[in-house]
Amino acid sequence: MLARARAGLVRLSPQETHGAMARGAVLIDIRPAAQRGDHGEIPGAIIIERNVLEWRLDPSSDARLPFTHYDLEAIVTCQEGYTSSLAAAALQELGLRRATDLEGGFKAWQEAGLPTT
Repeated sequence: MLARARAGLVRLSPQETHGAMARGAVLIDIRPAAQRGDHGEIPGAIIIERNVLEWRLDPSSDARLPFTHYDLEAIVTCQEGYTSSLAAAALQELGLRRATDLEGGFKAWQEAGLPTT
């Protein structure tokens, strides 16, 4: 299942993700609050826990967030880059064709020395 999900993604390294955010991409952190509390957060990331991701980002949903649209450059992150791949593939199935994930997740971002809180 993970291999199938990743086959449709152009996964981004931490550095590529940082650059994408600088040009306007949205980084979405799907980790639960306890995990973010234990490990930290990425400044500028939007918190949308995994259990509500689809209905908050589906452009056709009445519960969508105001910035959501089909051409949104959405980069999903989790702690180590596994759940985020599955989540990004689900977003693509909803029609967000530019959805992808952060390869290696928050852990890789942190190890790359990029900003965290």
